[in-house]
Amino acid sequence: MGYDILIEETRAGLVENKHFGIICGINEMKKQIYQVGDSQQEVFFRSAAKPIQALPLFLTNIIEKYNITEEEAALFSASHRGESYHINALESLLNKLPVVEEDLFCPPSYPLNIEPREKMIGEGKTKRRLYHNCSGKHIGFVAVCRELGYPVANYWEQDHPLQQHIVQILSTLSEVPISEIKVGIDGCGVPVFAIPLHSMALTYLKFACPDLIDDSGLKDAVVKLTRTLNHQYNMIASEHFICSILLQDPNIVAKGGAQGVYGFGLKNERIGFALKVINGSEEVWPNIVASILEQIDYKNKETIHKLRLLKPSIVKNDSGIEVGTIKETFTL
Repeated sequence: MGYDILIEETRAGLVENKHFGIICGINEMKKQIYQVGDSQQEVFFRSAAKPIQALPLFLTNIIEKYNITEEEAALFSASHRGESYHINALESLLNKLPVVEEDLFCPPSYPLNIEPREKMIGEGKTKRRLYHNCSGKHIGFVAVCRELGYPVANYWEQDHPLQQHIVQILSTLSEVPISEIKVGIDGCGVPVFAIPLHSMALTYLKFACPDLIDDSGLKDAVVKLTRTLNHQYNMIASEHFICSILLQDPNIVAKGGAQGVYGFGLKNERIGFALKVINGSEEVWPNIVASILEQIDYKNKETIHKLRLLKPSIVKNDSGIEVGTIKETFTL
């Protein structure tokens, strides 16, 4: 496996940790123009697939039919953190759509963010499927099944018509034949897909540049979906997370997944990027993405500045004393 060192963490001048990984950048000619490590490595999308998994819904008229707000629609692609505005919008979706919480296959849980989780536990509230970070995706799955006449039962199974629809969309966007897409089971129980990293970058290029999509219906759905992501950036994770910072830049379409996977596309530059931190760390995403944007001389310096604030290069201990550094070591 061809992995390079992306990040070195030091303490008192000694290297304390190294993060290995792979990066790929694809231009509008579908040529690989940036590479760190082996971009042919197959990588599971994890939650970076959520925009793809939401497309069957955006291909229908469900949003218009049920008067779904843009804020609510963003949750179909979200890894929400369980803040009050997430829960309120999820409750609203259940009130509007022909979906009940018991339909959802994602397991009951508490919110990912510490404050709402501790608040709920302190109030004696029990875990709910709605609090799971993938609940918006699952609500969308059930809504699509009911709209298209698919059985709701076993909608999470690989051979279910909804999951077959999703893998066909992925194949179209990534240009990887369905027979070559590896399928596993994600944390929430639905199929999760692995393709070469360069094909993942191509997928995010098409999110940023939907004019590259030949299918007009799919193109329109991508435009609608990505506009929603940019307008409702805090619904995708929450404040102070990399997805929210990148998506509030109208030039960027982005989504992260578990185990260190991240994908983003730049609209004006017409480049798609995908990366994988091999040890699964998500903490160094801001450093890696900031360095990528700096190395390509990205024009919106404010976006880079916000990423640097999210994960500073100076490491401080619990008392606020500087004790080390985080340094990017890769060159595109």
